[in-house]
Amino acid sequence: MNEIQGSKSTVPALPELLAPAGSFEKLVTAIHYGADAVYLSGKRYGLRAKAVNFDDREISQAVSYAHAHGVKVYVTVNIIAHNDDFAGLATYLEFLADAQVDAIIVSDPGILQVARQTVPNLSIHLSTQANVTNLHAAKFWIGHGLSRLNLARELSFGEIRAIRAHVEAELEVFVHGALCISYSGRCMLSNYLTGRDANRGNCAHPCRYRYSLMEEKRPGEYFPVIEDERGTYIFNSKDLCLLPRLPELVALGTDSLKIEGRMKSIFYVGGVVRVYRAALDYLGSLPAEAWRDPVRIEIPALIMEEIERTGTRGMSENFADHQPSPDDMLYDESRIDQQYEPVGVIRDAGSRLKVELRNVCQVNDSVEFMDTKLTDRWYTVRTMLDDDAIEIERANPGDTVYWILESSDVRFTVNSMFRRKKRAPAGP
Repeated sequence: MNEIQGSKSTVPALPELLAPAGSFEKLVTAIHYGADAVYLSGKRYGLRAKAVNFDDREISQAVSYAHAHGVKVYVTVNIIAHNDDFAGLATYLEFLADAQVDAIIVSDPGILQVARQTVPNLSIHLSTQANVTNLHAAKFWIGHGLSRLNLARELSFGEIRAIRAHVEAELEVFVHGALCISYSGRCMLSNYLTGRDANRGNCAHPCRYRYSLMEEKRPGEYFPVIEDERGTYIFNSKDLCLLPRLPELVALGTDSLKIEGRMKSIFYVGGVVRVYRAALDYLGSLPAEAWRDPVRIEIPALIMEEIERTGTRGMSENFADHQPSPDDMLYDESRIDQQYEPVGVIRDAGSRLKVELRNVCQVNDSVEFMDTKLTDRWYTVRTMLDDDAIEIERANPGDTVYWILESSDVRFTVNSMFRRKKRAPAGP
């Protein structure tokens, strides 16, 4: 672990903040809100085939954009491969090396072997799909040329600490996002229920479905599946959130904190990244003396309150201290109803504020500006113009409009976002 020596104690170096980029827009948003690195997938070999993903030209563009902003790019090649998946793999890996991606992420030993032979100078990270749950497995993969291990999500902090004490390779840990009801994402439920192979990037997410029971001799009659009277979402885990435990993760020498969410919206990606960025910046501002007992360091209430506005199924610390219990499941609904919703993204912050809408907007709406820090401010849309500079009262999702807000000392920035409290449902 890299450390900075303080006057009376030792300050651990802050880990990298690693964000999901399911599309170029999400990559730009993650970088805008403070990611140190992003991970993305090409059109093949990644575990999020239903994300927009990147073709070869877009990967090159993504790398150029990220590197220009001082951000690293890791490309997922982490499917559990079958024989026919190897056709074209070597050529693809050579392309990634030529595009100057900073690393590839793998889980399959066969893909690893081809990568070591084809692009020996390209850094290789191990995916959580490889299920590293112990020191011996960690040493095995390091011995085969891996420079970073994304540890299994089933590890406690104590187990992570034990691995950290005995390996020199970088360690990456998931800190936020959706959890699978499977071992580190190795799920077969999608295969059996829909024919879509989750382990080759095509998960249908059946763990989020509502389930009912049909008795054999009563076809067509459905009965609710009740689990302790809490509902029918029997596979639906709460989302991972280790935000309050960041001081411990930093202190034990984690090199990278990973956010899940390549299938999520730019508002989720941007919102979560800026919260974890604020938390890491806060930890970086603490004096050396504070790190004598990291467990006593508390993330400020403002930061904890903000994470609840990003969209969630509730929050779980997963295996951090002990095995999850029924309290870590969300039985009665697919997700918790959120109080905030996106409004728009700033596309031009010049003399007129140009906004691409993501929800219906009307004159006199109150909107909250989400800056790159957590100093959000509310404004009222006083005037709204269309592309022809004609005043309008209402605009729809996908429209690009110009807003005139009340005077402000805030400097708006391109790629920043606005949100608002959700509207009350319309009456009958």
